[in-house]
Amino acid sequence: MADPDAHLLVVDDDERIRTLLQKFLIRNGFLVSGARDAAHARRILGGLDFDLIVLDVMMPGEDGISLTRSLRETSQTPILLLTAKSETEDRIQGLEAGADDYLAKPFEPKELLLRINAILRRMPESRAEAAAPKLLTLGPIRYDIERGELWRGEDMIRLTATESQLMKIFSAKPGEALSRANLVEELGRDKGQAQERAVDVQITRLRRKLETDPKQPRYLQTVRGAGYMLAPD
Repeated sequence: MADPDAHLLVVDDDERIRTLLQKFLIRNGFLVSGARDAAHARRILGGLDFDLIVLDVMMPGEDGISLTRSLRETSQTPILLLTAKSETEDRIQGLEAGADDYLAKPFEPKELLLRINAILRRMPESRAEAAAPKLLTLGPIRYDIERGELWRGEDMIRLTATESQLMKIFSAKPGEALSRANLVEELGRDKGQAQERAVDVQITRLRRKLETDPKQPRYLQTVRGAGYMLAPD
């Protein structure tokens, strides 16, 4: 079931596809805005906040991957890429840019709906309770398990929806190695080598936010033959 308050931005230069997607998503309970290209999307994003962006990769002018990379510099809004390219390298490129998921064209509208709802479920919930937070310490960084927030001093570190879910998975089992296959399953993704490689990409991005030296990780470690492990202080 869609969150009735969730506001989506659909960015696609094909007016017919954009309109069809907007109508379909509205029928399924979302608030939906549309943008015809990256420049139009930037103007809209300058004045409105969204819960998720559905973004076509192949657009004239600035493409979807470039826009994703740019948005990730200041925003953690989830991004679902739509692409006609199905090769693994193209998918990895999108994930490296900061996308949370991708869907290759042509696709069934129901699958798009399932992907959107899965991403929105992974977003950390806002909590107003004054209960004492449970914290993990990772050197100068602390992770608030209750709120799903990562902090360096007084500054919150922005996490994408997938990074946030990974932190929840790892923090539930600190000191325990989790295989790539297990992480794929926990993330609700389809099984397969492509998705396991996608996890590697997400781990690399998360290490840049956790580690002083991401190439020699202290806290998000690789356990040879077993997978990855979060090793808090």
